[in-house]
Amino acid sequence: MNSQIQNPKSQQGIFCRPESLKDVPTHYCAGCGHGIAHRILAEVIDELGIRESTVGVAPVGCAVIAYEYWNFDTSEAAHGRTPSVATGIKRVRPELTVFTYQGDGDLAAIGTAEMIHTANRGENITTIFVNNAVYGMTGGQMAPTTLLGQKTATSLKGRHELREGHPIKVCELLSGFSGVKYLARCALNKPNRILEAKKAIKKAFNVQIEGKGFSLVELLSPCPTYWGCSPEDSLKWVDDNMVPYFPLGEIKNI
Repeated sequence: MNSQIQNPKSQQGIFCRPESLKDVPTHYCAGCGHGIAHRILAEVIDELGIRESTVGVAPVGCAVIAYEYWNFDTSEAAHGRTPSVATGIKRVRPELTVFTYQGDGDLAAIGTAEMIHTANRGENITTIFVNNAVYGMTGGQMAPTTLLGQKTATSLKGRHELREGHPIKVCELLSGFSGVKYLARCALNKPNRILEAKKAIKKAFNVQIEGKGFSLVELLSPCPTYWGCSPEDSLKWVDDNMVPYFPLGEIKNI
């Protein structure tokens, strides 16, 4: 047997916890993508060497206590007001790297106006947008990104375009604003896609560090609890249902 496999210490460089991630258990459901998003975000911050000059802003939602998990400064914001809080921090302290961490309900529903105008102004901040097509923290209600036909707590027969309209594609919505410099959509359901998501997050942070303007990375994330399936099946659900409607890749890169 390979000696490296027998010796756990030989794997420390691979499996070590990022300095930007606290050594604490999380409250997320089994199979939820938030834990993965937290991890790769922490890895990027460590690799860029910006932990002491980074401020995250988290709103109401599944990640409402993200500050319990990240080992850097994090501020709380009212539901949907995350971009406004981040804008204030960045304008007062432009030398800091400031990002928002938002779900689809927060960003694309109650916070739509804040996000659109923040992006349109080209505020030099970064947004990490977790899209699981449903309201997670409040009970599985229909979100702006809920897919056509998808059943939720408030769309028992499935979302219908004549009744609730079509799901909002946030990246495509923001792509026409000249202040927006980088937009990418990734998924958290496969190892290679997780690596692509990490690369996109690093690009988005570099856009901000170089002072170019607004950047956003959308992460398609599994939610087995409110999709009503197992964690394993939720990974396939992302491929079968989300990716066809929300195509992956860089939407805008200036």
